[in-house]
Amino acid sequence: MSSRLRRFLVVTTLLALLLAVSGAAALAANPPKTKVSGIDIDATTIPRLQELMNSHRINSVKLTNFYLRRIRQLNPLLNAVITVSPTAHADALAADRARRNGDHRPLLGIPIIVKDNIDTTGMPTTAGSWALAGSTPDDAFIAQKLKAAGAIILGKANLSEWANFRSAPSSSGWSGIGGQTNMPYVLDRNPCGSSSGSGVVAAADLAVAAVGTETDGSIVCPSGANGDVGIKPTLGLWSRAGVVPISADQDTAGPIARNVTDAAVLLGAATGVDSHDAATAGQAGHAFTDYTQFLDANALRRARIGVWRAGTYDPALVGPVVEPILDHTIAALKAQGATVIDGTDIDLSATANELGALLCEFKSDIATYLHTYVHGTNPVSGQAYPQTLADLIAFDAAHQNLEGPWNDLIFELAEGTNGRDAGCAALRQATTTPVRAAIDQLMAANHLDAIIALTNGPAWPTNNDPNAGDLNGHFEYFVGSSTAAAVSGYADITVPAGYDEGLPIGITFIGGRWAEPKLLGLAYDYEQATQVRVPPQFIPTIGDALFPGVPNPPAQLRAQRQQATQTQRDLVVRLR
Repeated sequence: MSSRLRRFLVVTTLLALLLAVSGAAALAANPPKTKVSGIDIDATTIPRLQELMNSHRINSVKLTNFYLRRIRQLNPLLNAVITVSPTAHADALAADRARRNGDHRPLLGIPIIVKDNIDTTGMPTTAGSWALAGSTPDDAFIAQKLKAAGAIILGKANLSEWANFRSAPSSSGWSGIGGQTNMPYVLDRNPCGSSSGSGVVAAADLAVAAVGTETDGSIVCPSGANGDVGIKPTLGLWSRAGVVPISADQDTAGPIARNVTDAAVLLGAATGVDSHDAATAGQAGHAFTDYTQFLDANALRRARIGVWRAGTYDPALVGPVVEPILDHTIAALKAQGATVIDGTDIDLSATANELGALLCEFKSDIATYLHTYVHGTNPVSGQAYPQTLADLIAFDAAHQNLEGPWNDLIFELAEGTNGRDAGCAALRQATTTPVRAAIDQLMAANHLDAIIALTNGPAWPTNNDPNAGDLNGHFEYFVGSSTAAAVSGYADITVPAGYDEGLPIGITFIGGRWAEPKLLGLAYDYEQATQVRVPPQFIPTIGDALFPGVPNPPAQLRAQRQQATQTQRDLVVRLR
């Protein structure tokens, strides 16, 4: 490379960075409005939108165009959306015609974005990897159900590539195709994963709501980090057919929204028994198509709520940051009439087997997905799409320029197993059964309606160092409680609980199998009583005071730090 060309590239790269910084600063100073026809879309629920469309105050075309403009405006900063539907406008026109003809389906004309590991007709399903670039299977069962309820699938959300089950370390929200997703409250902070794009889509009003998927934490963590409501349903409530898997024993899709009402609407729209997913047969008698009937502003009255602390965070390191939020949550629950039993900690000792079970299950389940849904020629490689995990590893090795900077360590560990054999089944039995028993016994012994725990801690600065990744390698600062519901296959729901320096923190309500009605009532009561959520302000940075080893923000951002921090303080004052 010539020195002149090198200098040109350096200058243009710096210019691009400065333009991005200045654009982010301008966005923070003047966040884009969320009003359409005088209606604040950010603060309006799906049922209310339906009322407004029925009374001709707004229509689906205007709503869809609003979100398409938001995506064009904000996605260059957020990297939350990988694909926009080429039929979105036509779908909105069709929805408005249907309404004029008397159609009143619960999601009619409502734009929804789904994670890019859920098959959707006419749009690629890539799991963020170039290995699946251009692969366009027909609608997954849950996509069919959403469309049958009237939803417009507006696009596909970015994610941690392969649902964060490829490399170690990794950066949550990074994919080869989508790049790094940025969280909308503070742009240089990490949105958590793997449903990073879905969490950001809901928070930043890039769609009315979103769909994510979870194996362990991938719905609740991005929901908590982005100030959303997220539901990880009971395993089998939503079909997994047509969704790129990690493990059929833990995977499920679920809704992410700005409020409990919208999450409830979305949850009911996608339930149903699917002949291609045996687990859904168990929902008979336990599933509903309308969960809004369980939204009860008095659900906490006389409810018994356990509090789980031990093992969800390090009290010495992050306790001073997150415990005040947990204490405020407990006070709010008591004020609503709940009895709170502290110290009801879930025994997770059996989850030492979780990774081993997931590795062998993934090797078999990913091959099954590829064989079933992925056919033809990859336009990137010019060769047939991968059909096994070994093929995916080979693709990454041959395309490091697209799939770097991360390694394939988790892929390689999974490939080293025998897949779903007797030993794999024994690992699963040793993992799931004891955790289910621990939750069931704990709730029965204390007569609990639910157990609460912190969903997440303050979002960490995004770090794309392939030798460190998330939390800059300091995982002792991680806060999370997702594993209990994930491993057991039980339900949980996270709701905004507070902020640390403007960074959202959620509270999770955990229940037993098919506990969605109970949990939605409790979460709705808490949400309505506290009204915690404030919209994101797209602040470029607040620097870093919590995570050691992370450098100060770049020089060109330091001048903005004092103003940005004051803006966040103003938000907290407004919140209180």
